[in-house]
Amino acid sequence: MVVAPKRKVTPRLMRLGMNLYPPYLFSGIRIDEISPDWRHCRARITPRWFNRNAVGTIFGGTLFALTDGPWALMLMHLLGSDYFIWDNAASIDFIAPGRGRVRTEFYISPEAEAAIRAEAATGDKVQPWFDNDIHDDSGVLVARARRQLYVRLKPRARPA
Repeated sequence: MVVAPKRKVTPRLMRLGMNLYPPYLFSGIRIDEISPDWRHCRARITPRWFNRNAVGTIFGGTLFALTDGPWALMLMHLLGSDYFIWDNAASIDFIAPGRGRVRTEFYISPEAEAAIRAEAATGDKVQPWFDNDIHDDSGVLVARARRQLYVRLKPRARPA
C-alpha cells in the first residue's frame, strides 16, 4: 500500500484557509499576515453592514472572534504534533467603540515557547495566557482580549 505524504500547511495556506473560513469570512475578519516562522500574525476587521450593531459600531462578538484562532494555531505549528492544544478560557474588556477598521497582532516569542515546552515536559497541563490589544486605525484602544490555552504533551511523547 502506498501512502501519500502528508501535505505541510504553510503560513500562506493557513492565512488563505482562515480568510475563507465562514465564521471569519462572514464576520469581516481578515488575516493579513502569518510570518514564515509562525511567531507573528496580523488581523483586522473592516466595518461592514453585516458586522455592525444597532448603534453602528463593530459588534462586540466580532471583536472577540478576531482573537479566536491565531494563538492556538500558531502554537500548534511551533510545538508540533506531540501536544494537545486548545482554547481553555477567554475574556474581553471593551474600552471604546469600534467605529472604523480595527487591528490586532499576535506574537509568540522563542522564550514563551521554551517556557511552555519546559512546563509541559512532565506531561502536566500548562495554561498560558495570551493578550491582544485591539486598536483602530487612529491608534485608539478599542478592546483588550485575553485567551488562555490548554497545552499538554500527548501520552506517546511523554518520558517513560
